[in-house]
Amino acid sequence: MRVLGVDPGLTRCGVGVVDVAPDRTARLVHVEVIRTSPELALEQRLLTVGRALAVLLDEHRPEAFAIERVFAQHNVRTVMGIAQISGIALHLAAERGLRVGLHTPSEVKAAVTGYGAADKAQVTAMVTRVLGLEVAPKPADAADALAIAICHAWRGGPASAPAGSDAAMTPAQRAWRAAEAATRAR
Repeated sequence: MRVLGVDPGLTRCGVGVVDVAPDRTARLVHVEVIRTSPELALEQRLLTVGRALAVLLDEHRPEAFAIERVFAQHNVRTVMGIAQISGIALHLAAERGLRVGLHTPSEVKAAVTGYGAADKAQVTAMVTRVLGLEVAPKPADAADALAIAICHAWRGGPASAPAGSDAAMTPAQRAWRAAEAATRAR
C-alpha cells in the first residue's frame, strides 16, 4: 500500500510517502517539507502549500492519505494555520477519491514507537530504523509525516471500509469521534 502522510503546518508542512508491504515492511518513496514565509499573505501561503501537495499527490499516486488530526492547543493562531492546511489537504485527497485516515499524535507515536507519549527524537529514531535509512529525516516535520503514513498503513488504514465508518477506525479514533459527538450534544 502506498500512503501519503501529512504533518500539517502553515510554515512547515511535512509530507512523506511510503510503500508498506503486507508483512509491514516499509520503504521510503519521498519525503519533504513544504515551507512558506510568515511574511506572505495567508491566502498565498495556503495556495503555495495546496499547489505543492497537489503536485505530490499526482506524482506519487498514493492509495491512501493520512493526516495528523488537528489537536487543541492554547495558541489559537497555530491551531488555525494547522486547521486551514488540513482542510486544503483533505480537499485535495477527496478530489482524487482517496480514502482518508485522521490520526492523533499519540496514536502515531504509539504505532511507531510503542509508546503514545514518545518524544520527537524517539519518533525520528524509529522512523529511521523502520525505513532502513542511513540518515534520519530532518526536520522533525519530515519524520512526523513519515510516521503518520507508517501508522496509517500498519493500522490497516480505511482500505476495506468506507472512510469515516466505525469499521475503518481504530479504537482511539472511535473514542475521539464519541467525544466530539458528546461535545456537540451539549
